[in-house]
Amino acid sequence: MQHSPTDGVITAAEFEQFRRFIFERAGITLSDAKQRLVTGRLAKRLRHFGISRYGDYFERMMRGELGGDELQVVVDLLTTNETHFFREPAHFDFLRQTVLPQVRSGCTFRVWSAASSTGEEAYSTAMCCADLLGDGPWEVFGSDINTQVLNKARNGHYSMDVAHEIPKEYLRAYCLKGKGSQEGTFLIGPELRRRVRFNQVNLNAPLPDLGAFDLIFLRNVMIYFSLETKRSVVARMLPLLKPGGYFVVGHSESLNGVTSRLQLLRSTIYRKPLDD
Repeated sequence: MQHSPTDGVITAAEFEQFRRFIFERAGITLSDAKQRLVTGRLAKRLRHFGISRYGDYFERMMRGELGGDELQVVVDLLTTNETHFFREPAHFDFLRQTVLPQVRSGCTFRVWSAASSTGEEAYSTAMCCADLLGDGPWEVFGSDINTQVLNKARNGHYSMDVAHEIPKEYLRAYCLKGKGSQEGTFLIGPELRRRVRFNQVNLNAPLPDLGAFDLIFLRNVMIYFSLETKRSVVARMLPLLKPGGYFVVGHSESLNGVTSRLQLLRSTIYRKPLDD
């Protein structure tokens, strides 16, 4: 009997195909508990193409019969993108109180938000830079594997429901309140958006030439990686961190057993030795 994708039924073998695909593409490890997530997020694609079995959809996708973009569609659907403005505030306190006051005049200060999702982390960082460095040379680069969230990040357009996450003085200085048809939303101001660039980067593949960074945020993404994947991802990123630069992970993450090239300053905050 054939199942409709709306039944939410996926065989163990079909689930394994998608689990292997997202691991090879993005380094993400899906547990057995994520089976419902996979079916829920992909069911609409099966309906779109009139396909009744997940295995048939997978095979046609891999053969390119569903269009060249379908592989990226599946990556976008199966990656998790939860984020907030000024998430884990201690990191932004460290940025404001320790990192930014040390920036030397004339040197371009560069930050990489390496799993930027819809842009909140990158824009939070930019607000801190604008506050303390003003018109000086600084820039923020945000990357993600998910193209849909990057489009939202570039727009810099958010619901007022999340405005409370931003300090009031920053909200006034760097955000524009929507009016008329845009009521209930706010926009990151154009001056700040010009300082922030977003592009797709797959951390699980050879990295493009992005230049060197003074600070790298790799927060709340390694929780989806195996230890081996964590080691390879961090090893690819470290050459892009300047000597003396900072590497920050999420509050539930650690680089213990991942790399020995960074010095632990405090929980989740590491520094690259000056002689590295």
